[in-house]
Amino acid sequence: MPCCGKHNSHTIFRICCIRDTLAIVIESLTHSDQFQEVTKFFAQKNAFSMVLLFIGVVVLAFFLSRYVARALIWAAQKVAVHADNTDNELKSMQLRQVETYLSIAVALIRALIVAVVAYITWRILSPTDNPSGVAAIGASAFFVVFAGQTLGMLLRDITSGAMMITEQWFSVGDHIKIEPFPDLTGVVERFNLRSTKLRSLSGEVIWVNNQHIQAVHVTPRGLKTMAVDVFTRDEERAVARIKEIINTIPTGTMMLASPLRITRVEKWASDTTRITIVGQTAPGREWLIEQFLVNTLADIDDGVDKSERLFLYKPFARFADEAATKKFKRAVRAKQ
Repeated sequence: MPCCGKHNSHTIFRICCIRDTLAIVIESLTHSDQFQEVTKFFAQKNAFSMVLLFIGVVVLAFFLSRYVARALIWAAQKVAVHADNTDNELKSMQLRQVETYLSIAVALIRALIVAVVAYITWRILSPTDNPSGVAAIGASAFFVVFAGQTLGMLLRDITSGAMMITEQWFSVGDHIKIEPFPDLTGVVERFNLRSTKLRSLSGEVIWVNNQHIQAVHVTPRGLKTMAVDVFTRDEERAVARIKEIINTIPTGTMMLASPLRITRVEKWASDTTRITIVGQTAPGREWLIEQFLVNTLADIDDGVDKSERLFLYKPFARFADEAATKKFKRAVRAKQ
Protein backbone atom coordinates (compact mmCIF):
# COMPACT_ATOMS: atom_id res chain seq x y z
CA MET A 1 0.00 0.00 0.00
CA PRO A 2 1.49 3.45 -0.88
CA CYS A 3 3.16 5.27 1.97
CA CYS A 4 3.89 8.62 0.32
CA GLY A 5 1.44 10.47 2.55
CA LYS A 6 2.14 8.68 5.82
CA HIS A 7 5.44 10.28 6.93
CA ASN A 8 6.38 13.84 7.80
CA SER A 9 10.12 13.30 7.47
CA HIS A 10 11.26 14.49 4.06
CA THR A 11 13.91 11.75 3.67
CA ILE A 12 11.55 8.94 4.65
CA PHE A 13 8.89 10.44 2.38
CA ARG A 14 11.25 10.34 -0.63
CA ILE A 15 12.40 6.78 0.13
CA CYS A 16 8.82 5.56 0.39
CA CYS A 17 7.85 7.26 -2.85
CA ILE A 18 10.81 5.74 -4.69
CA ARG A 19 9.97 2.30 -3.27
CA ASP A 20 6.31 2.60 -4.29
CA THR A 21 7.26 3.84 -7.76
CA LEU A 22 9.63 0.91 -8.30
CA ALA A 23 6.98 -1.54 -7.10
CA ILE A 24 4.45 -0.11 -9.53
CA VAL A 25 6.96 -0.24 -12.41
CA ILE A 26 7.95 -3.85 -11.67
CA GLU A 27 4.32 -4.90 -11.34
CA SER A 28 3.40 -3.25 -14.64
CA LEU A 29 6.38 -4.88 -16.39
CA THR A 30 5.59 -8.38 -15.09
CA HIS A 31 1.98 -8.07 -16.25
CA SER A 32 2.82 -6.60 -19.65
CA ASP A 33 2.32 -8.55 -22.85
CA GLN A 34 6.01 -8.23 -23.78
CA PHE A 35 7.11 -9.82 -20.49
CA GLN A 36 4.63 -12.65 -20.96
CA GLU A 37 5.95 -13.27 -24.48
CA VAL A 38 9.56 -13.39 -23.24
CA THR A 39 8.61 -15.80 -20.47
CA LYS A 40 6.73 -17.98 -22.92
CA PHE A 41 9.68 -17.91 -25.34
CA PHE A 42 12.17 -19.23 -22.75
CA ALA A 43 9.63 -21.73 -21.44
CA GLN A 44 9.57 -23.45 -24.84
CA LYS A 45 13.19 -24.60 -24.38
CA ASN A 46 14.17 -24.62 -28.02
CA ALA A 47 17.80 -24.41 -29.14
CA PHE A 48 17.74 -20.64 -29.71
CA SER A 49 16.23 -19.84 -26.30
CA MET A 50 18.72 -22.14 -24.58
CA VAL A 51 21.66 -20.40 -26.26
CA LEU A 52 20.35 -16.98 -25.26
CA LEU A 53 19.79 -18.18 -21.71
CA PHE A 54 23.30 -19.61 -21.55
CA ILE A 55 24.85 -16.36 -22.82
CA GLY A 56 22.83 -14.34 -20.32
CA VAL A 57 23.90 -16.56 -17.44
CA VAL A 58 27.58 -16.36 -18.47
CA VAL A 59 27.41 -12.56 -18.63
CA LEU A 60 25.69 -12.44 -15.23
CA ALA A 61 28.30 -14.73 -13.64
CA PHE A 62 31.13 -12.70 -15.17
CA PHE A 63 29.97 -9.33 -13.86
CA LEU A 64 28.89 -10.70 -10.49
CA SER A 65 32.26 -12.40 -9.87
CA ARG A 66 34.08 -9.33 -11.18
CA TYR A 67 32.45 -6.90 -8.76
CA VAL A 68 32.82 -9.27 -5.82
CA ALA A 69 36.51 -9.71 -6.70
CA ARG A 70 36.95 -5.93 -6.89
CA ALA A 71 35.52 -5.56 -3.40
CA LEU A 72 37.94 -8.16 -2.03
CA ILE A 73 40.90 -6.64 -3.88
CA TRP A 74 39.99 -3.23 -2.44
CA ALA A 75 39.98 -4.74 1.04
CA ALA A 76 43.33 -6.46 0.37
CA GLN A 77 44.86 -3.14 -0.76
CA LYS A 78 43.71 -1.45 2.44
CA VAL A 79 45.29 -4.25 4.48
CA ALA A 80 48.50 -3.94 2.42
CA VAL A 81 48.74 -0.21 3.22
CA HIS A 82 48.42 -0.92 6.95
CA ALA A 83 50.99 -3.73 6.70
CA ASP A 84 53.52 -1.47 4.95
CA ASN A 85 53.05 1.44 7.37
CA THR A 86 53.18 -0.43 10.68
CA ASP A 87 56.41 -0.48 12.67
CA ASN A 88 55.48 -3.68 14.50
CA GLU A 89 57.06 -6.57 12.58
CA LEU A 90 54.72 -9.18 14.10
CA LYS A 91 51.64 -7.14 13.21
CA SER A 92 53.02 -6.59 9.71
CA MET A 93 53.39 -10.36 9.22
CA GLN A 94 49.83 -10.94 10.48
CA LEU A 95 48.43 -8.30 8.12
CA ARG A 96 50.31 -9.86 5.20
CA GLN A 97 48.76 -13.21 6.08
CA VAL A 98 45.32 -11.57 5.99
CA GLU A 99 46.20 -10.03 2.60
CA THR A 100 47.22 -13.49 1.36
CA TYR A 101 43.94 -15.04 2.50
CA LEU A 102 41.94 -12.26 0.82
CA SER A 103 43.87 -12.90 -2.40
CA ILE A 104 42.99 -16.59 -2.14
CA ALA A 105 39.35 -15.73 -1.39
CA VAL A 106 39.08 -13.84 -4.70
CA ALA A 107 39.67 -17.02 -6.71
CA LEU A 108 37.50 -19.16 -4.41
CA ILE A 109 34.51 -16.83 -4.56
CA ARG A 110 34.79 -16.52 -8.34
CA ALA A 111 34.78 -20.31 -8.64
CA LEU A 112 31.85 -20.56 -6.22
CA ILE A 113 29.79 -18.02 -8.17
CA VAL A 114 30.45 -19.84 -11.45
CA ALA A 115 29.53 -23.19 -9.84
CA VAL A 116 26.26 -21.83 -8.39
CA VAL A 117 25.28 -20.17 -11.66
CA ALA A 118 26.17 -23.34 -13.59
CA TYR A 119 23.98 -25.42 -11.26
CA ILE A 120 21.06 -23.01 -11.57
CA THR A 121 21.40 -23.05 -15.34
CA TRP A 122 21.46 -26.85 -15.34
CA ARG A 123 18.27 -26.96 -13.27
CA ILE A 124 16.59 -24.52 -15.64
CA LEU A 125 17.62 -26.46 -18.71
CA SER A 126 16.84 -29.83 -17.13
CA PRO A 127 14.24 -29.40 -14.37
CA THR A 128 13.51 -33.13 -14.07
CA ASP A 129 15.65 -35.43 -11.98
CA ASN A 130 15.94 -37.94 -14.84
CA PRO A 131 17.51 -36.22 -17.82
CA SER A 132 17.32 -37.78 -21.24
CA GLY A 133 19.80 -40.44 -22.30
CA VAL A 134 21.28 -38.22 -25.00
CA ALA A 135 21.92 -35.42 -22.51
CA ALA A 136 23.50 -37.86 -20.04
CA ILE A 137 25.80 -39.28 -22.73
CA GLY A 138 26.78 -35.79 -23.89
CA ALA A 139 27.49 -34.61 -20.36
CA SER A 140 29.56 -37.73 -19.65
CA ALA A 141 31.61 -37.31 -22.81
CA PHE A 142 32.23 -33.65 -22.01
CA PHE A 143 33.32 -34.52 -18.47
CA VAL A 144 35.77 -37.20 -19.71
CA VAL A 145 37.42 -34.78 -22.15
CA PHE A 146 37.45 -31.93 -19.64
CA ALA A 147 38.80 -34.10 -16.81
CA GLY A 148 41.51 -35.59 -19.01
CA GLN A 149 42.82 -32.22 -20.15
CA THR A 150 41.95 -29.06 -18.25
CA LEU A 151 40.73 -30.51 -14.97
CA GLY A 152 43.89 -32.58 -14.45
CA MET A 153 46.15 -29.51 -14.75
CA LEU A 154 43.81 -27.45 -12.59
CA LEU A 155 43.75 -30.06 -9.81
CA ARG A 156 47.56 -30.26 -9.75
CA ASP A 157 47.76 -26.47 -9.39
CA ILE A 158 45.12 -26.43 -6.64
CA THR A 159 46.78 -29.29 -4.74
CA SER A 160 50.17 -27.57 -4.84
CA GLY A 161 48.66 -24.23 -3.85
CA ALA A 162 46.70 -25.76 -0.96
CA MET A 163 49.86 -27.41 0.43
CA MET A 164 51.86 -24.16 0.22
CA ILE A 165 49.05 -22.24 1.94
CA THR A 166 48.70 -24.86 4.68
CA GLU A 167 52.45 -24.90 5.36
CA GLN A 168 52.70 -21.09 4.97
CA TRP A 169 55.59 -21.11 2.52
CA PHE A 170 55.27 -17.37 1.85
CA SER A 171 52.81 -14.47 1.97
CA VAL A 172 51.81 -11.58 -0.25
CA GLY A 173 54.57 -8.95 -0.01
CA ASP A 174 57.43 -11.43 0.49
CA HIS A 175 60.42 -11.50 -1.84
CA ILE A 176 60.96 -15.03 -3.12
CA LYS A 177 63.07 -17.02 -5.55
CA ILE A 178 61.38 -20.01 -7.21
CA GLU A 179 63.10 -23.28 -8.01
CA PRO A 180 63.93 -24.84 -10.47
CA PHE A 181 64.07 -21.47 -12.29
CA PRO A 182 67.37 -19.72 -11.41
CA ASP A 183 66.28 -16.23 -12.52
CA LEU A 184 62.67 -16.35 -11.33
CA THR A 185 62.63 -13.89 -8.41
CA GLY A 186 60.36 -11.08 -7.29
CA VAL A 187 57.87 -9.74 -4.78
CA VAL A 188 54.63 -11.74 -4.39
CA GLU A 189 51.76 -9.52 -5.56
CA ARG A 190 49.02 -12.16 -5.64
CA PHE A 191 48.77 -15.74 -4.48
CA ASN A 192 45.84 -18.13 -4.84
CA LEU A 193 45.19 -21.84 -5.17
CA ARG A 194 46.01 -21.96 -8.88
CA SER A 195 48.83 -19.49 -9.52
CA THR A 196 51.32 -17.01 -8.08
CA LYS A 197 51.96 -13.49 -9.40
CA LEU A 198 55.41 -11.89 -8.95
CA ARG A 199 56.86 -8.44 -9.63
CA SER A 200 60.54 -8.63 -10.58
CA LEU A 201 63.26 -6.09 -9.77
CA SER A 202 63.02 -4.77 -13.34
CA GLY A 203 59.25 -4.23 -13.02
CA GLU A 204 58.16 -7.26 -15.05
CA VAL A 205 55.00 -9.13 -14.00
CA ILE A 206 55.51 -12.92 -13.79
CA TRP A 207 52.75 -15.54 -13.48
CA VAL A 208 53.66 -19.06 -12.31
CA ASN A 209 51.41 -22.12 -12.12
CA ASN A 210 51.66 -23.53 -8.59
CA GLN A 211 52.36 -27.08 -9.83
CA HIS A 212 55.71 -25.86 -11.25
CA ILE A 213 56.96 -24.47 -7.92
CA GLN A 214 59.34 -27.10 -6.52
CA ALA A 215 61.03 -24.96 -3.86
CA VAL A 216 60.99 -21.35 -2.66
CA HIS A 217 63.73 -19.11 -1.24
CA VAL A 218 62.13 -16.45 0.99
CA THR A 219 64.18 -13.34 1.83
CA PRO A 220 63.42 -12.34 5.47
CA ARG A 221 62.05 -8.79 5.63
CA GLY A 222 63.04 -8.40 1.97
CA LEU A 223 66.62 -7.48 2.91
CA LYS A 224 70.05 -8.99 2.31
CA THR A 225 72.48 -8.17 5.16
CA MET A 226 76.16 -8.06 4.17
CA ALA A 227 79.40 -7.10 5.89
CA VAL A 228 82.81 -5.98 4.63
CA ASP A 229 85.98 -6.47 6.70
CA VAL A 230 89.12 -4.41 6.24
CA PHE A 231 92.46 -4.51 8.06
CA THR A 232 94.58 -1.41 8.66
CA ARG A 233 97.51 -0.05 10.70
CA ASP A 234 96.12 3.51 10.76
CA GLU A 235 92.74 3.23 12.46
CA GLU A 236 91.89 6.93 12.54
CA ARG A 237 92.66 7.61 8.87
CA ALA A 238 90.97 4.36 7.74
CA VAL A 239 87.73 5.19 9.59
CA ALA A 240 87.70 8.68 8.08
CA ARG A 241 88.15 7.39 4.51
CA ILE A 242 85.50 4.69 5.02
CA LYS A 243 82.98 7.30 6.20
CA GLU A 244 83.70 9.42 3.13
CA ILE A 245 82.93 6.47 0.86
CA ILE A 246 79.78 5.53 2.83
CA ASN A 247 78.36 9.01 2.18
CA THR A 248 78.71 8.54 -1.60
CA ILE A 249 76.57 5.37 -1.84
CA PRO A 250 72.85 6.13 -2.45
CA THR A 251 70.13 4.78 -0.17
CA GLY A 252 66.53 3.89 -0.96
CA THR A 253 64.07 1.03 -1.36
CA MET A 254 65.78 -0.31 -4.48
CA MET A 255 69.35 0.48 -3.36
CA LEU A 256 70.80 0.42 0.16
CA ALA A 257 67.92 0.11 2.61
CA SER A 258 69.79 2.34 5.06
CA PRO A 259 73.27 3.94 5.12
CA LEU A 260 76.23 1.66 5.72
CA ARG A 261 77.61 1.75 9.24
CA ILE A 262 80.79 0.74 11.00
CA THR A 263 79.74 -1.85 13.55
CA ARG A 264 83.07 -3.05 14.90
CA VAL A 265 86.58 -1.69 15.36
CA GLU A 266 88.68 -4.47 16.84
CA LYS A 267 92.38 -4.64 17.69
CA TRP A 268 93.95 -7.79 16.25
CA ALA A 269 97.59 -7.18 17.07
CA SER A 270 99.78 -4.40 18.36
CA ASP A 271 99.63 -2.56 15.04
CA THR A 272 96.61 -4.09 13.24
CA THR A 273 92.94 -3.13 13.47
CA ARG A 274 89.97 -4.94 11.95
CA ILE A 275 87.07 -2.68 10.86
CA THR A 276 83.68 -4.19 9.99
CA ILE A 277 81.15 -2.34 7.80
CA VAL A 278 77.56 -3.64 7.66
CA GLY A 279 74.68 -2.76 5.34
CA GLN A 280 71.36 -4.05 4.02
CA THR A 281 70.28 -4.05 0.39
CA ALA A 282 67.25 -5.04 -1.61
CA PRO A 283 67.58 -8.54 -3.16
CA GLY A 284 69.51 -8.22 -6.40
CA ARG A 285 71.43 -5.14 -5.24
CA GLU A 286 74.12 -7.01 -3.31
CA TRP A 287 76.68 -5.75 -5.82
CA LEU A 288 76.54 -2.33 -4.14
CA ILE A 289 78.42 -3.85 -1.19
CA GLU A 290 80.29 -6.88 -2.50
CA GLN A 291 81.53 -5.13 -5.64
CA PHE A 292 81.16 -1.34 -5.52
CA LEU A 293 82.15 -0.84 -1.88
CA VAL A 294 84.91 -3.48 -1.95
CA ASN A 295 86.42 -2.14 -5.19
CA THR A 296 86.21 1.46 -4.01
CA LEU A 297 88.07 0.60 -0.80
CA ALA A 298 90.67 -1.37 -2.76
CA ASP A 299 91.22 1.56 -5.17
CA ILE A 300 92.43 3.73 -2.27
CA ASP A 301 95.74 1.84 -2.30
CA ASP A 302 95.94 1.49 -6.08
CA GLY A 303 99.49 2.32 -7.19
CA VAL A 304 100.67 2.96 -3.61
CA ASP A 305 103.80 1.27 -2.32
CA LYS A 306 103.02 -1.76 -0.14
CA SER A 307 104.66 -0.25 2.92
CA GLU A 308 102.49 2.88 2.66
CA ARG A 309 99.12 1.28 1.94
CA LEU A 310 96.18 2.20 4.17
CA PHE A 311 94.72 -1.33 4.11
CA LEU A 312 96.91 -4.37 4.64
CA TYR A 313 94.78 -6.72 2.52
CA LYS A 314 92.05 -6.46 -0.05
CA PRO A 315 88.63 -5.97 1.66
CA PHE A 316 86.30 -8.97 1.51
CA ALA A 317 82.50 -9.19 1.69
CA ARG A 318 80.37 -11.78 3.45
CA PHE A 319 76.73 -12.38 4.40
CA ALA A 320 75.97 -11.27 7.97
CA ASP A 321 72.33 -12.10 8.71
CA GLU A 322 71.83 -12.22 12.49
CA ALA A 323 69.21 -14.98 12.42
CA ALA A 324 71.41 -17.15 10.19
CA THR A 325 74.37 -16.57 12.54
CA LYS A 326 72.34 -17.79 15.52
CA LYS A 327 71.11 -20.89 13.68
CA PHE A 328 74.56 -21.82 12.39
CA LYS A 329 75.98 -21.31 15.85
CA ARG A 330 73.82 -24.24 16.97
CA ALA A 331 74.75 -26.35 13.94
CA VAL A 332 78.51 -25.70 13.76
CA ARG A 333 80.22 -27.40 16.72
CA ALA A 334 83.90 -26.93 15.98
CA LYS A 335 86.25 -27.53 18.89
CA GLN A 336 88.31 -24.56 19.95
